Amino acid sequence: MSDQRKRDKPIDLDVTKDRDLNTDGLKNRAKGTVEELKGKARNAWGAVTGDTSEQLKGKAEELRGKAQKGIGRAQQHLDDALDHKDHKAP
Repeated sequence: MSDQRKRDKPIDLDVTKDRDLNTDGLKNRAKGTVEELKGKARNAWGAVTGDTSEQLKGKAEELRGKAQKGIGRAQQHLDDALDHKDHKAP
């Protein structure tokens, strides 16, 4: 699968599937942090070398990482909310 197709693949947020949203959220937060750091490094490299194209690519990578971290946080909050709903007394 090409890099472009990997990036264009939508993130599956179907909460009806039998899986742990908290774990998925942690994974997305970790992957997002890595992506964000890679973007910061690429942006810095572009600044050092004077390559504005690299800087822009780095900034885009950084923003993708921040977005993925946000999705991870949302998944964890949703997991908490669903967990609290399941534990309420009838």
